Amino acid sequence: MKWIPKDIETYLNAKEYVDTAVVPLYSVSVGGEMKQSAANAEFITLLTSHLERQFTGRILLFPPFTYLKNGDNEKVMSDLLKWEREISESECKHIFYITSELDWRTHEQKLGGSLIWLPSLPLEQMNDSQKMEMIDSQVKQLLILFTQKWHENE
Repeated sequence: MKWIPKDIETYLNAKEYVDTAVVPLYSVSVGGEMKQSAANAEFITLLTSHLERQFTGRILLFPPFTYLKNGDNEKVMSDLLKWEREISESECKHIFYITSELDWRTHEQKLGGSLIWLPSLPLEQMNDSQKMEMIDSQVKQLLILFTQKWHENE
């Protein structure tokens, strides 16, 4: 389910079946890293949207947690942990963070949810069918990972 009113209404009526939150993590850079920042966001957006379609009824795709790449890391972590508390209190048993930002790997142990880091794929030179083929391949791998995490935590 996506973060849109219609899907949220469905979620509120079937909350007991939706046990997983997916939170995309995006950094925003201006200047020299702006293009890479946009490429990472495009990749994670396509990936999480496709993932949400595969697991409709089981996951709730949150809007991206967006922060400045050169911002205060402690504040960013503190803000994300607030999101995590709120999501956990809403009875989501599983939280997955999905990002292309390698920096998150150093903070992974501070998170209660599962961090999935994927290197951003160069989508800008691909046509739409090539993009979807590439995203499909990535999602198939994530399906296995999600299923494993769900079984571990049962």
